[in-house]
Amino acid sequence: MTDTLIINFSIIMLLLPAFGFGILIVFGKKYPKLHWLEIGILSIGLILAIVVLITKLTTYLHDDIAFNFVWINFSNISLLDSFKIRLGVKIDNITAIMLFVVNLISFLVHVYSLEYMKGDPRFNRYYAFLGVFTFSMIGIVISDNLLMIYIFWELVGLSSYLLIGFWYEKKSASDAGKKAFLTNRIGDIGMLVGILILFTTYNTFSFDSIFHQISLGKLPFDSTAWLTVTGILIFLGAVGKSAQFPLHVWLPDAMEGPTPVSALIHSATMVAAGVYLSLRIFVMLTADAMLVVAIVGAVTSFLAATIALTQNDIKRVLAYSTVSQLGYMIMSVGIGAYAFAFFHLVTHAFFKSNLFLGSGSVIHSMHHEQDMRQMGGLRKKMPVTYAAFIVSSLAISGIPLTSGFLSKDGILAGSLAFGHLTGHWLMPTLGFLVALMTAFYMFRLIIMTFHGKPRNIEKYEHAHETPFVMTMPLVVLSLLSIFFWYTLNPVAPEDGWFLHDWVKTPAQVTPIETRFDFMVNKPAQETSVIAEGTHGTAEVSSITNSEEYEHALHWAHIPSLILSLTLGGLGILLAYLIYQWKYIDPDKMADKLRPLYLFSLNKWYIDEFYHATFIGGTIGLSKLLSLFDKYVVDGLVNGTAFFARLTANISEIFDRYIVDGMVNGTAFMSGLFGLSLRKLQTGKVQTYIVFVVFSILILLLLFKPF
Repeated sequence: MTDTLIINFSIIMLLLPAFGFGILIVFGKKYPKLHWLEIGILSIGLILAIVVLITKLTTYLHDDIAFNFVWINFSNISLLDSFKIRLGVKIDNITAIMLFVVNLISFLVHVYSLEYMKGDPRFNRYYAFLGVFTFSMIGIVISDNLLMIYIFWELVGLSSYLLIGFWYEKKSASDAGKKAFLTNRIGDIGMLVGILILFTTYNTFSFDSIFHQISLGKLPFDSTAWLTVTGILIFLGAVGKSAQFPLHVWLPDAMEGPTPVSALIHSATMVAAGVYLSLRIFVMLTADAMLVVAIVGAVTSFLAATIALTQNDIKRVLAYSTVSQLGYMIMSVGIGAYAFAFFHLVTHAFFKSNLFLGSGSVIHSMHHEQDMRQMGGLRKKMPVTYAAFIVSSLAISGIPLTSGFLSKDGILAGSLAFGHLTGHWLMPTLGFLVALMTAFYMFRLIIMTFHGKPRNIEKYEHAHETPFVMTMPLVVLSLLSIFFWYTLNPVAPEDGWFLHDWVKTPAQVTPIETRFDFMVNKPAQETSVIAEGTHGTAEVSSITNSEEYEHALHWAHIPSLILSLTLGGLGILLAYLIYQWKYIDPDKMADKLRPLYLFSLNKWYIDEFYHATFIGGTIGLSKLLSLFDKYVVDGLVNGTAFFARLTANISEIFDRYIVDGMVNGTAFMSGLFGLSLRKLQTGKVQTYIVFVVFSILILLLLFKPF
């Protein structure tokens, strides 16, 4: 197969679900069975993804395949001379793997939904929305530039909003959709600002071009600090999409959407987009930026794990588990364990989708009951679902012979090496504590759901294993949660084919020099351009410290393996002691630790804090602005109008009674005087002679001439 054919297959994969979306939206109401078109399209996309993956990892293992074209050309405009916007596709190893992951999980969710969503009045619309999401996610994966990623990034946000609020008749579902959409917009604003800074600096959106110019020493505003700020701003997009603290609050509420949506969007693909973006910008992150990334990931992972310990809704436990595992991946990017971050992204996509689809089977069987306190004893009724839960829970707990053991152990080893080299022990400490809590809350979920006696007899009596279209995806995803697909040597996964051959660090797959990823407590012997910025005695190393980190990873492997297995086993043991064997009463323990229990149960009161501050503050500010508008702005306008009317009335009165009065008075007097004189005009000579005589007499009397 030629590289041109791979590009063509990738573009076909992108356009197929968009075509299905258009057909379903236009003709879906008229043809009730038209959803099969979308399923057929996804099956074709999956076949193409498998072909691209196999070809890329065999024929083009060490070569990237790229294609781009001019989308907008401003070269004929004098003010924008030589300015062009290009769009393109880039297929490297992680792109090929992600295409397979997205298409496989989307296909399985489409098949699973045939039974789960059966009878829904908007069945075809549901499949149309799944199609637009798949289109958007594939677009993110194959993009070779920031602008194209941002376009599909926003389309993913739109499709997420449509699917979370799919049952919009429920207020909780419509509110959850709005919450997810608005929360993600906060992170996306930061991402957009970062993209614009890069574009104004480098006059391109292309990853390769931007990274190459950085490697030559060209920095935003000629400042390493601005490069750090730019990296963090773009990372804010990942904070929103991957539900990292403090923007993590939307993901648990997103469980209001249909459960297959949770498996597709909120565990496997959409939320992984943030991690994928972090991996794409890995080589431009400075030491300070990566430290921020690592801290955000570690804190998110710990926070979400503590909340999952006490939740009783089966989907909410898995939702907070997702947030916690995404924190692991983000932390791994921040500590420089690039390959393990992507490794865990892939393995988590399979076993967490399996868990969500398994929870959907339980909910479907229990007539939409989601409270684990109403379940129990279901392993006899649902053996396939139970087996799928066991496999995936072992994987997420990092138990040997599972995929999660390989990827999670790599992250924990990376955090231990990071702490050893840098003195930053927050990441490994929180990472290992999360390993303990993950094992505990996952087996708490299994025991409360599948073990013991049924706590709701009526619903238990009607429970049964779900049909083939719902169990088949569970079997496939369970098989993909086994170690064999990733490495033949589970003891040393870095020597297996997944990491050693398939996943390379950016320095290995691009000609761009890697400016390495963490802060060391001693000056580096050889530093890159980013090393102009220091933090205390720390500097960033491009080569020397990278090799030192590799040595530290090998050193940390065995200690982290022993510690993670010990803590994972302890977490499982505690779950059995409390919920299976009843040696410890969970209710009494909750009463003794009531403040901590309520703190966890109420999600650290973060939602309440946001409602009281940001949301309440926004509402309060809007009310204040409303009052300002009403009494100040409107008051000024109305006051001006009042005084204008008053002035007009006074002017009218003055005009009517003074001006008009004087004019009319003068006219009246003139008329009166004229009327009086008119009486003297008789027309008789005798009268006039009398007036003359009297006038003369009066004059004589007045002047007395004699």
